[in-house]
Amino acid sequence: MDERRTLRVSETVREELAELIAFELEDPRLAAVNVSEVHVSPDAKYARVKVAVEGDERGQNQAIAALEHARHYLRRELAFRLSLRHVPELHFEPDRNAGADSRIDFLLRRAKRSRGEN
Repeated sequence: MDERRTLRVSETVREELAELIAFELEDPRLAAVNVSEVHVSPDAKYARVKVAVEGDERGQNQAIAALEHARHYLRRELAFRLSLRHVPELHFEPDRNAGADSRIDFLLRRAKRSRGEN
């Protein structure tokens, strides 16, 4: 699979997983879960799904465990929703840099303000 197709498949899988987790799964451990990235392997057999989980490390571990428990259901739903020859096997991991974007925005605004005052 070429690189552009891999990126399109990754983004489509990310959108569908975000919708499935938010609206289809009724597990309370998944209430604060956001799918931040999906990386599909070039052969489309595996997908590494990074999820941002709000809360402490215990809550993150419980959310990852709930996602691992539901991964077969999620893969089956992806097969129904997407027209792919091979639906990738899902592997979930916490996104350690989930708050980095908001931190960068904060630092940029602060730099703008300090620059405007001088």
